[in-house]
Amino acid sequence: MVTGLQLTVGTHRHSALAAGPETGELVLLLHGWAEFADSWTEVLTALGEAGYRAVAVDQRGYAPAARPPDVELYSVRHLVTDVIAFAAALGSDRFHLIAHDWGAVVGWALATAHPDRLRSLTALTSPHPAALRKAAETDEQQQQALSYIRFFRRADGRAESYLLADGCARLRALYGRSLPAAQIERNLARLSEPGALTATLNWYRGPDSEFDLPVGRIAVPTLFLWGSEDPRFGRAAAELTSSFVDGEYRFAVIKGASHWLPQESAETILPLVLEHLERH
Repeated sequence: MVTGLQLTVGTHRHSALAAGPETGELVLLLHGWAEFADSWTEVLTALGEAGYRAVAVDQRGYAPAARPPDVELYSVRHLVTDVIAFAAALGSDRFHLIAHDWGAVVGWALATAHPDRLRSLTALTSPHPAALRKAAETDEQQQQALSYIRFFRRADGRAESYLLADGCARLRALYGRSLPAAQIERNLARLSEPGALTATLNWYRGPDSEFDLPVGRIAVPTLFLWGSEDPRFGRAAAELTSSFVDGEYRFAVIKGASHWLPQESAETILPLVLEHLERH
């Protein structure tokens, strides 16, 4: 059973979803843009049934009571600090981390800065940032696929207006047909709240540049899952990721899957995830 809870981090309150026994090993799950903790519902259920204490958190900018106004407060270092605080609030020094999209970027950074805190890392869709940068330098198709980041980084309100225009038509289109219609509408309703979309886009604006991220070599046992039809992150970056992981590493391609792996491919990824967690 998945239940709701609140995590207090400093002056912020984060809404979260949890499953499994409180005595189980902690598994934190980080969503990406533009989603929330409920994107992990099916995965949470399976982890809880396997005996883990699985908790997915609405992160900074997504939780209504955790939306600081200053863009610099959305730097990756602040986002990493939040995750360490989530674990502390849940009574754990060490934990497994499963993270998708922007959440995976935070995961790569956390594994760099605090490898002693992680039992394991599972990253979905987002390759190691250095691999992505290298691929973008040599692959014009990958460079073009990331052009949306430059648009989102503009702090003039144009991205917000573009995405929210015509009843969120362009924002809705980003999900394609990979998510249930009801889920998409819930996401759009929350992102349409005053200031919400800007707060989530501040994740793109917080770093000094699109590739200025505090991520180095990874020693943590890592599972990287990538959808073969992901429109944002190409095969070159996905395959280059192994060059930046020194610890135990497994790369699995989810054939035919796009970007939204936690929901469109939950049944496929769960056996891989559970095996990875059990090993560590």
